[in-house]
Amino acid sequence: MAPKRPDSVEELRAAGNQSFRNGQFAEAATLYSRALRALQAQGSLDPEKESVLYSNRAACHLKDGNCTDCIKDCTSALALVPFSMKPLLRRASAYEALEKYSLAYVDYMTVLQINDSVTSALEGSSRMTRALMDSFGPEWRLKLPSIPLVPVSVQKRWECLPSENHKETAESKSKETTAAKSRVPSAGDVERAKVLKEEGNELVKKGNHKQAIEKYSESLWFSNLESATYSNRALCHLVLKQYKEAVQDCTEALKLDGKNVKAFYRRAQAYKALKDYKSSFADINSLLQIEPRNGPAQKLRQEVNRSLK
Repeated sequence: MAPKRPDSVEELRAAGNQSFRNGQFAEAATLYSRALRALQAQGSLDPEKESVLYSNRAACHLKDGNCTDCIKDCTSALALVPFSMKPLLRRASAYEALEKYSLAYVDYMTVLQINDSVTSALEGSSRMTRALMDSFGPEWRLKLPSIPLVPVSVQKRWECLPSENHKETAESKSKETTAAKSRVPSAGDVERAKVLKEEGNELVKKGNHKQAIEKYSESLWFSNLESATYSNRALCHLVLKQYKEAVQDCTEALKLDGKNVKAFYRRAQAYKALKDYKSSFADINSLLQIEPRNGPAQKLRQEVNRSLK
């Protein structure tokens, strides 16, 4: 007896997913198209389900090298559910393949506003930065379309996703760090890192700490040899109350420069916020051995000492 032909939206989507996993991308695209028609015929107002189907079909087009249709489907998906990461990443890849580097850069940077540790977006934004600098020189940013500002509600929505998404991100961040450490930056990379770090510093002065994190992250992709870039990014994490990330960046900064006073101070602040008072006290003492008259550190030591009692 022949297997039952999939008819419902869920059956068609599941069959499409299986075909995609099997490498049958044209067949998967056909199944997703049937699922879209079935969903639209129902008159069901389910934008998230419809968006996923467009995004899935876009992935098929991308695998088959049909970048134009991939971009169309991703744009349809984003019209239904703005700032979804998968269609943004797929559209960025398609734009990159078509050498539309400015548009690819905008999509990669939009993803990094949602989650600044997505490796494919970090690597993509770095590739686009290199390509745009090569094409337009130091003024390349003037050639960019505006980058949309991602609402805080979207960022919170991502934070509320199931834990496996965060596990995937942690693994992604680990791969990013390993990849960056394995690279030996060229003189050009070091110069690009310096420019991006300065842009991050300017954003900090304006109070744009989340965007500054993106600049520092880009800078560290080009060259991860400057302690100050890590300690500057740690400051942004502190302001945004991302204390564990601040500790991590300060630790990296101190590996590069064991006398980075700002890194000791900021890690002490982060440890204090995390209620790890012993670690905070130890960092303050290390700082005061380097700068015995550091007023803010002396004040912080008094505060932490009271918490230890």
